[in-house]
Formats: sequence, C-alpha cells, structure tokens
Amino acid sequence: MKYSIIVPVYNRPDEVDELLQSLTQQTFKDMEVIIVEDGSSRSSEAVVHKYAGKLQLRYYTKENSGPGPTRNFGAEHSQGEFLIFLDSDCVLPPGYLQAVEDECSMFNVLPYGQAQAEQCSMGIDAWGGPDRAHESFTPVQKAISYSMTSFLTTGGIRGGKKQMDKRFYPRSFNLGIRRSLYRQLGGFSSMRFGEDIDLSIRIYESGASCRLFPEAWVWHKRRTDFRKFFKQVHNSGIARINLMKRHPGSLKLVHLLPAVFTIGVFLLLLLLLTGLFFTGLGLYVGFFGGSGCNMGLVVAFFGAALMALALLPLLLFSLIVFIDSAIRNKSMKIGFLSIWASFIQLIGYGTGFLRAWWLRCVCGRNEELQAFKNSFYK
Repeated sequence: MKYSIIVPVYNRPDEVDELLQSLTQQTFKDMEVIIVEDGSSRSSEAVVHKYAGKLQLRYYTKENSGPGPTRNFGAEHSQGEFLIFLDSDCVLPPGYLQAVEDECSMFNVLPYGQAQAEQCSMGIDAWGGPDRAHESFTPVQKAISYSMTSFLTTGGIRGGKKQMDKRFYPRSFNLGIRRSLYRQLGGFSSMRFGEDIDLSIRIYESGASCRLFPEAWVWHKRRTDFRKFFKQVHNSGIARINLMKRHPGSLKLVHLLPAVFTIGVFLLLLLLLTGLFFTGLGLYVGFFGGSGCNMGLVVAFFGAALMALALLPLLLFSLIVFIDSAIRNKSMKIGFLSIWASFIQLIGYGTGFLRAWWLRCVCGRNEELQAFKNSFYK
C-alpha cells in the first residue's frame, strides 16, 4: 500500500460524502482511506457505508480528543508507506493523488535516513499542497478562501506562487509524510490549534526534507460564515505564540504582519475619531463663534485633513483587495466580500497574536492559551 489517506471528522457527514465521492474519482488508485470520527454527535457511518465497495475504506469512532490525537489514531490503524492527512471539508480534483505520485517520483524518493546518509538533495520525506475555491462554493466561502490564499493577506505562506518565507510549512488540510518519519517524530502533538505547524517545524528540525507540491492542490471549503472564520483566525494567532514558546526562533517577520496591521487599523481609527472631533469643533466655532469664524474654519479644515489621512490607507488597501479578488473570482460581489474577509482575517489573527503575546510573553503565563475551544468545530 503506497498511500494512506487519513481524515478526522467532527459532525461533518455531508462533507465526508463529498470528500469520499472525490476520492472514488482519483486516477491513481493505490490508496486506502481511513475516516476517524472524533466523538461526533452526527455520525458519518451511513455515508461511509455508501462507499464501502468503491474504496478501500475503514471507519473508526473514538471519544473526542481534538484533531491531532485523532489523526494519530488514524495513523496507528493505517498501512501505507506514506500518510496523507486531509480535512473533512476538502474535495479533491481527480488528478490530486497522481500529482502527488508524480512529484514524489520526480524527487527520487529514498527511505528516510538513506537520503541524509547519501546527502541526496532530491529526497523528499514530507510535503504539503495549496488550496483553492471550487466554483460551487458560496460567495462568502470564496471570499474567505481569497483572504487565506492571497499574497496581500498571508504573504504566500500557505503555498502561493509568491511567498515571504523561504520554507513551506504544510498544513493538516493537505499534508503528506513518510510513515517512518511520522513515527520518529511521534506524530501530531496534543495542541488544539497549530498542531500541524508544530509537526512541520519538527520535520525541519529533524533534518528531513519537506517541500511544496504546487500541483497537489485541494478545494478547501473552510468556515461557512464570517463569525466562525474570525474564531478560526483568532485561534491561529494565539497558536503562533504558543508555537514560538515551543520552538524558539520559529517566529518570522511574516507572522508579525497581521499584528502590525491590527495596531495600524486601531491607530487610524483613533486618528479618524480625532479628525471628527476637530471637524465638529471647527464647524461649531465657525457657525456660532462670532469673531472666531475664521479660526473655526481652520480647525474644521485640520480635522478634515486628519480624517482623510486616516481613511486613505484603509480605502487604498480595500481598493487593491477588491480589484484583485474581483478579477480572480470574476465577481464584483466576491470582490466586496473579500474586503470584509481580509479585514477579519488580518485583525482576527492579529488580535489573537497580541492577546497571546501579552499573556504569555509579558504577563508570564506558562500554559498554552486557547480560545473558542468548545464552539470552533460546531
């Protein structure tokens, strides 16, 4: 068995149906599929049974423990040489697994350890792929997908053609790893959020090879509304500080940008309010101040200038996002929604990052910080 595809599931039977359907259409067939139900109240068992004769498929249930331990459970019950981890809200194009096979063949895969011993730069032990928005996704899902994949909002760290970080850290929605390396590293940690980046960092720390497979992409639905999306990115911001504590030196410039953006937006809003105050004060003096009419107009003009100074960067960023998203998605509606999604993505991540930094780095809190733990996956 070459590939074991492992999918943790929590209350997502409809999504599991779509994912399994896409797996039946793969042009490369040497795979097994393992579905692990993580204490769900809405079982996917009936859905899985639909595909029993179409896929080499196994289904397990366990008590809820979070995504990391659930993936480890699936890995323990797998048989493939390589493990591929997918999220239940992913759908695969027919050529996904063939693209993985082609990339692995191109990199002349050697057993883990042998590549290092021979100093073979072409060896590959782990990989990840990017994600895209499917045509059937709702406008909100497409806007969220844009905000999570655009260089303007993430710096390309999720597998874009341009990226600020030289290394690519696979995410668990589309991550492959050699079984022997996975066992050596002990699999995923028990972190509730950021457990996939934790594994990616440990892959690099071990000296193993890890690359981006740009053609092994998936359609990824992500969150279905902006409220859930904010929870997701806020937790991601918190996780980044937790990861920094676990792996000193893992924090890069690109990870600071959402926090800088968040602080910048806050300062611009303060500047806008200040401008409103001076504009109102100037108009009041101008109309009711008698001899102070000219001074009032000067104050009002000063306030208006402050307002323009505050609004210009926000409007410019919004305009760039709108044009880029509208062109990419061929929709002005999605372009407008992408403005909102981009602000949520950056500010949600930034506030989570700053919150965790304050509590863990300034206040000295030792335990890993978490938020929205009970409702994020519902």
